[in-house]
Parts: sequence; structure tokens; C-alpha cells
Amino acid sequence: MTGEDWRVAVIVEPGLPAGELANTVAVLSIGLGAAAPALAGARLSDQAGRIFHVSANKPVPVLQAAAADLRSLLLKALPAPDGALVVPFPRFARALHVYADYQASMPGRDLSSEPIDGVGLAGPTKWIRSLTGSLKLLR
Repeated sequence: MTGEDWRVAVIVEPGLPAGELANTVAVLSIGLGAAAPALAGARLSDQAGRIFHVSANKPVPVLQAAAADLRSLLLKALPAPDGALVVPFPRFARALHVYADYQASMPGRDLSSEPIDGVGLAGPTKWIRSLTGSLKLLR
């Protein structure tokens, strides 16, 4: 699932305030890591024997796209190929501070009509490139 032919990408709306932008990248990254623990979680130790967890075993480019483009990207990504991951961050989630509220509201929502602040992707290189090849790095 996370072999050499796999890539990871996090795509966010660059116009978000800095704190919201950082939060969006963080929660998307946690979502990807939770869904595919093989992307990280290995333990290493340094010369002095200090044991720590690896942050990621693949590069994680943070790319930028306008909200409308993020929604389009999300809809192109779904359904994802077998084993691939799609983690959306719809804007309404930012106002919900209890996961149970987010979970309860999702069945009544249509992501094709929601503003999207970010999308996390992990999957085959060809699929990731087809979705993100024209996007620029977030700067």
C-alpha cells in the first residue's frame, strides 16, 4: 500500500489565515497517517540510543489550490482507487469543535456543494500526479 510507487500530497487553499492554514495541513496529515500508519510511525534511534518515531517515510508536498479547484479535485479523486486515500477538510468542519457533531452532520451534507479548505491524498504515483501535476507548492 505504501510502496515505492506511492505518493502523498496535501493541497490547501492559500488564502486562509496562517493559523487556519497550519491547522488544515495538520489535520489532513493526521487523517492520512491514521488511515495509513505505514506512512510513518516507524521507530528509529540515534547514536546515543534515543528512540523516536519517524515523522514520515515519504515526502509530503504541500500544494495550493483555490477553494473551487479544491472541490473539483476532491470530486475527481472520489471514488479513489483501491487502497488510495482521500481526506477532505470541508470548511464547515472548522466551526465544529466536537468530532461527534461533525460525524452526525456529514450524512446531511453534499461535499460537491461545500467549500473545501484542503484535501489530503495518498496513492499510486500516476493517480496523484493526474490530480496534482499542475498545482504549485504553497509558498
